[in-house]
Amino acid sequence: MTPDVLSQSEIDSLLEALSSGSVDVDAMRKEDEKKIKLYDFRRPDKFSKDQLRAIQMIHESFTRQLTTTMSTMVRSMVSAEIASVDQFAYDEFVRSLVQPTVIGILEMYPFSGNALIEINPNLVFAIIDRMLGGKGEFSGKIRELTDIERTVVERVIMRMLELLEESWSTVVDVRFRYENLESNPFFVQICPGTDMVLLVILKLKVGDVEGMVSICIPYFLMEPIMDKLSSQQWFASTGRKSDEGSRDYILRHMQHVRVPLALELGHTVLNVADLLQLRTGDVIKLDETLEDPLSVRVGNLVKFRAVPGSVNGRYAAEISEIIPGEDDLPEREGGAGND
Repeated sequence: MTPDVLSQSEIDSLLEALSSGSVDVDAMRKEDEKKIKLYDFRRPDKFSKDQLRAIQMIHESFTRQLTTTMSTMVRSMVSAEIASVDQFAYDEFVRSLVQPTVIGILEMYPFSGNALIEINPNLVFAIIDRMLGGKGEFSGKIRELTDIERTVVERVIMRMLELLEESWSTVVDVRFRYENLESNPFFVQICPGTDMVLLVILKLKVGDVEGMVSICIPYFLMEPIMDKLSSQQWFASTGRKSDEGSRDYILRHMQHVRVPLALELGHTVLNVADLLQLRTGDVIKLDETLEDPLSVRVGNLVKFRAVPGSVNGRYAAEISEIIPGEDDLPEREGGAGND
């Protein structure tokens, strides 16, 4: 194909336009430049912004629960907040960790694979000191944990996992199981170094000591639930779960509430003059007969009818009728009866 060649008249017209300023050369160059979007093939984006937003909401709920629980465990002021939610290559995350550190290796059910939680060593030793009766101070050299310290840390991590499960339950039913504790990050290989991972970093402050807690989950573990990770899904499931959870919580605690229960032999009405003349040995005639069932009052409501008797030498009553409804038979005239 023959390229287009300008004629002499066209060249003269172009030079004249440039000299007069009617043609902007810089504007022509900008129009020719193509818009280029930078893309790092070593860090391909696996999570959308909406998915990262949903994950942040899940862990915001986790930080609120963690603040309350950790305050109880260490008997000190604790604050937790999300520092960042992002995606990285796994080897980038590993290289960012200090050595030695405290890494808990986790299993995620029903998915096949491992995740991990890393806690800053300064924070770990402060927590251990508080839980063993100290002031929560640490100014020594970072070292590996002793057997006793490992036991304390494992207890803390397992409690964290319970809270993490509860926060994730708003979106998906997942179980975190503690597997092992490691101090060298380069010995922990939960996925190839080039694989992308979700990294949630929390800023945790215990007393005057502040440190980071990192939760690392490989992308291939979360791939089956990616369609459920959206802010709309989180809001919808949170409302449903909160209603169900509140109902279960109330019912569970209501079962342990102690309520007064009284067995009423009968009732009658006396005027004040007769009441003031009562003496030991006087007989009060009740309105009920010997064949009438007794009323069993729960709180201020009569909820059952019963037949009196005895069991093993103690007074007893056999329930003969259940009275339905909440407002049946309010307190009768005369108030509580005389037994």
